[in-house]
Amino acid sequence: MAETDLQRQALVDGILATHAAQPGPLLPILHGIQDALGYIPPDQVPRIAHVLNLSRAEVHGVISFYHYFRQEPPGRHVLHVCRAEACQAMQCERTEAHAKACLGVDYGDTTADGAFTLEAVYCLGNCAAGPSVMVDDKLYGRVTPERLDAVLDEWRKR
Repeated sequence: MAETDLQRQALVDGILATHAAQPGPLLPILHGIQDALGYIPPDQVPRIAHVLNLSRAEVHGVISFYHYFRQEPPGRHVLHVCRAEACQAMQCERTEAHAKACLGVDYGDTTADGAFTLEAVYCLGNCAAGPSVMVDDKLYGRVTPERLDAVLDEWRKR
C-alpha cells in the first residue's frame, strides 16, 4: 500500500520525535524510517537534517555510506545473499550468480515486476549452514542454486 505524502510525513515526524533527543539519534532515526517505509525517501532528508541541526550533506553522507539504507522503495520482497567468508567457503558465488541470472538484476536492483530486490549482506549469522540467504525476515541455509529456485517460487506466491 503506497503511503500518501501526509502519511509519510506524519510517520517520519513521529520517528523524529521519538529519537531526536537521544544521544546519537541519526542512525536510530534512519533505521526507524527504513523499517517503517522500506527506504529513506530523499525528500525527507532536509527534514531530518533540520530537526537534528545537521546539514543535508551530513545526513545524505550517512545514508549513502551504509549499504543497508535504500533511497528507493524496495520490491515486495528483499532477497539478501550472504557474501561473508564462511558462505564464500561454501561456494556462495554459485548461489549469487544464479540469483542475479534468474532475477535478471544486480545487487541493489529490483526486478521488473517489483517482486524482489536483491541485496548483498556480509553475514547473516548462519555460518554453520552456509551458503545462506534471507527473504524478508526468513533465513535459509545450505542454499544451492536449485534450492534458491524453490525459495523464490515460494515467495512469488505470497
